[in-house]
Amino acid sequence: MVLFSGPSYHSSMLPSPSCSPMQNVIELFTMHKTTAGEKRRALKAEARELERDASMAMRVAEILPDARMKAGELEGKADELKAEAEALEGAARVEDINLWQMAKEKTTKKGDQTYLYWMASWREGGKVRNVHLGSCKKVDHETALQKARKMKREALGLSDN
Repeated sequence: MVLFSGPSYHSSMLPSPSCSPMQNVIELFTMHKTTAGEKRRALKAEARELERDASMAMRVAEILPDARMKAGELEGKADELKAEAEALEGAARVEDINLWQMAKEKTTKKGDQTYLYWMASWREGGKVRNVHLGSCKKVDHETALQKARKMKREALGLSDN
């Protein structure tokens, strides 16, 4: 719901509602593309393909005796790929961080000063968490990114893999 305040409030300024006030709104948030996420997606696709091949081999097993053994091997390989893909889920979540610089302006006796700070954002549950990582003068981009990943890993309860 958007609320407008100020001296020139008109009902025509309000946006048209996308749903009635009594409706529940569910928002689905997808992860950004990360290397671990892309690898996980590829492993899952390969596992689905192996499962499909194993299913076809089981259907042919009545005609060809070696097909049942080959189907078992394919299912085993598909299970390994699925397990590897699930192991990458945590890594993909940790990599999904928005790192940015915040500028803060202060007025001093010497004049206006602008200070830059590293900030990181990520989702925890349904909320966005913004974290201050340090001054851009003291912390470089790579160090800020490592610090943010460590903080997110701790916040999600993941181990330091």
